[in-house]
Amino acid sequence: MIVSRLDSADGYAEKVFGMPEALDFLRRPDLAALPDGRYELPGGLFATVQRYSTAAAPEGGPRFEAHRKYTDIQFIVSGAEVIGVAPLKAMKVEEEYDEARDICFGAVAAGAWRPVELAAGSLAVLGPSDAHAPKMAAGAPAPVLKVVVKIPA
Repeated sequence: MIVSRLDSADGYAEKVFGMPEALDFLRRPDLAALPDGRYELPGGLFATVQRYSTAAAPEGGPRFEAHRKYTDIQFIVSGAEVIGVAPLKAMKVEEEYDEARDICFGAVAAGAWRPVELAAGSLAVLGPSDAHAPKMAAGAPAPVLKVVVKIPA
């Protein structure tokens, strides 16, 4: 996992395949005005623009997800959220891997994951070895505009 501000993420461009194309998209001047949906990018990448409200972590802990085919770059355009992050090996799979959607879901024991707060302008790079639980409130539940860029792993 990598956590960075967009304005200082160029140092990772040579280390992560597809990062230059992802950063170019995330730096579009009209990014905040794009409608929700999927956007195809060069090199087999795609981005999803999402607007939602964050929520408090559930009583029994957040629902984690993991991917095999793609690395996520989760970028907060506006608002803030907490993403729970854990090593994939710490996740107990509760919903088997769906190859068509490239996702499986599970639980991570309390104390085995850490919260990562992302504010506007921040991003997290989450690879196939990172289980993650996005969309948790950073304080009170609030609206977020997020772009997730999917990079083939």
